[in-house]
Amino acid sequence: MPRLLKNNGLTIVLMLLFAGSLIGQLLTGWRVENEDLGRHGEAAITLGQYAVDPSFISAVFENWESEFLQMSAYVVLTAILIQKGSAESKAPDEPPRDENLEQQARRRHAPAILKAGAAARWLYAHSLGITLFLLFLASFALHWINSAGHAAEEAAQHGEEALSVMAYLADPQLWFESFQNWQSEFLSTAVLVVLSIFLRQAESPESKPVAAPHSQTGA
Repeated sequence: MPRLLKNNGLTIVLMLLFAGSLIGQLLTGWRVENEDLGRHGEAAITLGQYAVDPSFISAVFENWESEFLQMSAYVVLTAILIQKGSAESKAPDEPPRDENLEQQARRRHAPAILKAGAAARWLYAHSLGITLFLLFLASFALHWINSAGHAAEEAAQHGEEALSVMAYLADPQLWFESFQNWQSEFLSTAVLVVLSIFLRQAESPESKPVAAPHSQTGA
């Protein structure tokens, strides 16, 4: 068990922080929802009812969507573009690392999929970016559908006609919810790329060595 915790500590701690944050969002959102219902003279809902309410589900996937968009874009863009001096960039004059995968497949401990043909090699070579982008699309779809459901509930409360799910795709509210998160993700990533040129975090693989010159590119 100690070795398991040591070897997987980063994932374990991050998932515990994720679970704690999600529970915190659920509990505080439930309280806010019931306070709002009380102001309108409506009955409070249970925690279970709130957990499956479109407003809560939409808020969850609204955030997941932006995170997966950020990570997919970051993985792909760092494969193509360079920022000299950043720990988050490959070095400008560094030779390609992943050329001739057919030959590299013969290396000891190389993933077996590299021996399965050119198509399998291409797919595996781009699998991280593809998977992150698919997670973004899934999160966006769940945000969109549940945001449409929440908007339909509000329309019903005001005696208005609700938009269909497809019509809601063109509604400014959906894109306002998305863009307000996307812009912060891209800003924070750009800030990290630039700050890692000049600032350091000892022992972090996301930072250059503390004594490295500012001109050094890559961690």
